[in-house]
Amino acid sequence: MPYSHPQPIEKHNAFKQVRFLALGAIALAGAAGFINSIALGFFHTPVSHMTGAVSHSGMDVAKASWPDAFSSFTIVLGFLLGAALNGIIIGAWKLIPGRRYGVAMIVEGCLLGAATYLFMHKHRLGLPAVAMACGLQNAMSSSYCGLMIRTTHVTGMMTDIGVMIGHWIRHRQIEGWKLRFLIMVVAAFGIGCWLGQLSEVRFGSASLALPALTFIVTGAVLIFVYHRGLVDLLQNTNPMPPPTSSFPKR
Repeated sequence: MPYSHPQPIEKHNAFKQVRFLALGAIALAGAAGFINSIALGFFHTPVSHMTGAVSHSGMDVAKASWPDAFSSFTIVLGFLLGAALNGIIIGAWKLIPGRRYGVAMIVEGCLLGAATYLFMHKHRLGLPAVAMACGLQNAMSSSYCGLMIRTTHVTGMMTDIGVMIGHWIRHRQIEGWKLRFLIMVVAAFGIGCWLGQLSEVRFGSASLALPALTFIVTGAVLIFVYHRGLVDLLQNTNPMPPPTSSFPKR
């Protein structure tokens, strides 16, 4: 997905301005890690990012393991369909919170609920369902202030962290809030994987019901909040001064 148009932000107060975005990204990354670890316990193929699934599909074809190759293919297809579904529901190139995000989260929760049922009955159709949920979530966020926010995998963010560290070593100025933001999201994904594995060992595939229910409830709350106009009400309690223009009035 291409970068969105630049969104204004004050560099001296940057992290405070994106704190809600940071909390959301951390929560989504943790959920993705949790979901991915449970799916790995079921099929040993990641569903939150497609590099592993595409690699496994090629390996399965080479081994003539057609059932596994078909399952890997359905993961890739499910992820793609989830991203397309996000484009239909939200239909925005840049991050603009609203009721449609609540709808997307409810749909993701329903997909995870269906995957939970299928996994508990040892059915491989749960794989494209959970991959579709991850594709939907991954496409839910776009770029923000020069950052590509992807909450279901950490490859791009690890690359950005490495580049920023390299710039810092060369004594180039970097924006510290961006580095902190990326590190927290990556850490959240890892913690989510850890918690998911602990839960999968104890409760099995039924653990997937937890993020499913969480997404449905959170989506319903978002719809209610924006439908009631509570966000606008909170924003109006601390109005910001109107922007001043440097151009003289005619």
